[in-house]
Amino acid sequence: MRALAVFGLGAVLAGSVQAATDEDAIRDRIKPIGDVCVEGQDCGAAAAAPAEAAGGTRSGEDVYNASCFACHGTGAAGAPMLGNAGQWAPRVEQGMDTLLANAINGIRAMPARGTCMSCSDDEIKAAVEHMVNNSK
Repeated sequence: MRALAVFGLGAVLAGSVQAATDEDAIRDRIKPIGDVCVEGQDCGAAAAAPAEAAGGTRSGEDVYNASCFACHGTGAAGAPMLGNAGQWAPRVEQGMDTLLANAINGIRAMPARGTCMSCSDDEIKAAVEHMVNNSK
């Protein structure tokens, strides 16, 4: 009888260990895969800049080809076309600070960051400089 009691106690303990293991496995399977960090909040080291996460800063030409060409290569929605000095001249006269602010914040039909939400300010600046330098 005593053997059955010891065996029974062992089975209960084993069952408790199994249940804890199952719960741990469930918690592991349903844990969040990431955190949300809103720009402007201090999110610590986990909030790497998008460019850093992608492996480094992209060149102005790379950003232009990936995100700006659709409009600035075709003139869509009145965008000044790359290489067209006449279209760029009035904008260039406003100064680089104004061009950069418009590129980052958006202007008229152009959305903020020209739809490149993963671009850093430096990458947006490089893209603007690329377009200006190739449109003189």
